Formats: sequence, C-alpha cells, structure tokens
Amino acid sequence: MAPQGEVKVLGAWPSPFVMRPRIALNLKSVEYEFVEENPGNKSELLLKSNPVYKKIPVLIHGDKPVCESLVIVQYIDEVWKDSTSILPSDPYDRAMARFWAAYVDDKMFPTMREIVAANEDEAKAAAVALFKEGLSLLEEALVKMSKGKKFFGGDEIGYMDIAFGCYISWFKVTEIVSNVKLFDESATPHLVAWIHSFSSHPAVKDVMPETDKLMEFAKNVVFPRIRAAAAAK
Repeated sequence: MAPQGEVKVLGAWPSPFVMRPRIALNLKSVEYEFVEENPGNKSELLLKSNPVYKKIPVLIHGDKPVCESLVIVQYIDEVWKDSTSILPSDPYDRAMARFWAAYVDDKMFPTMREIVAANEDEAKAAAVALFKEGLSLLEEALVKMSKGKKFFGGDEIGYMDIAFGCYISWFKVTEIVSNVKLFDESATPHLVAWIHSFSSHPAVKDVMPETDKLMEFAKNVVFPRIRAAAAAK
C-alpha cells in the first residue's frame, strides 16, 4: 500500500542538494509539489518546517517535515518500498555508498569552490590537481560499486549516484567559468560515461539545471560570493 499524505519539496532550482530528493521521488514515481523558495527571503513555511538550520531542501510528507538532503533520500527509500531500492540491500554495499557520498560532500564540492575562489594560476592549478585526485578515487569506486553496470547503484541509479550526480551541472559551469578541464575521458573513462547515463536518465533530466541558465546564476550570484569570502580570509 502506498504511503498516505501530500508530498512537497521546498527548494530552489539551482541547488544541487534540492536535486537529491527530487531525483529520489522521481525514481519512486511519487507525485509531489515543488515549492520554489527564495533563499534571500525565506518563507514562513520553510522557517516553520526547518527551524534548526532554516535552509532547503525540506520534504514535507503529510504534516511531517524531513530536513537535510541525504537524510531525505534515505527517508524516501524507507517509506516508498514498493519500487527499486535506492540504498543497497547488502550492509557492506550500503556502508560503502554512504562513505563515498560523504566523501563527495566533504572533499569534492569544497575543492570545486577552491577552484572558483583561486585568484592566482598556482592556487587554481593546485585545486584542480586535488579535484582530479578525488576523481581518480571515484573512478575506482565506480568500477567496484557498479560491478560492470552503468551506475554506482548497478543497473539503476542508487544513493551514491544521487549524492554525486547532483553536482554535475555545477562542475560543468566551473569548467567553463574557470577555464579548466576537470573530467578527462582518458583519465576517468567510466566517470565520463556515467555522467552521460546519469544526466539523460528520466528521473534526472527534467530536474537538472540547464548549463547556460546555471552559468548566468553562478557568474552573477554564487561565484562572486565565493571569491569575496575567500578574499576576506
């Protein structure tokens, strides 16, 4: 029996973290309402639903709010059990998916910000080298976790795919704006193929931001803030 209750996602279109619950709901074929939030003018619903962090995304299921993107993905997987599982059933595989998802958030996204913030060629080159070291590790993880299939989750998108894949558009924008090449088919062929498979998946393609639109937002809003914060240190 399908869980009862209206489903809403509070978020903003450019946010990679908001993509995560939207992809998970799409994978589970769950209908939901997407409520666009303005991070500069937070709604009463958002402040009421996430009084601790006061940030997006928030999933509201019936009258119950769930916060933090990967916590929400796990909640979705546990509540809507009738379709393909997002987290692996094997305890070790599940632990590895969580480990690499944490790695992406702790290492890859912050390093991308370092690339953007760099105002000297030497600092940018160092950040790019660090990012590519991470990609090499993730290439190895993909080969092991996918067991020869298209995704980290195997035949279907899984937890690690969602955790990492939500950043793809931001990585592309970083390449363009910073004039660097982060993904190289000769160095990480499996990741390059994975990016295509993930981006074109029916559960993903309609919620992934368009590169040109995201680039304008990044150049005018996000990247200046990152550079200003770095300069103030």
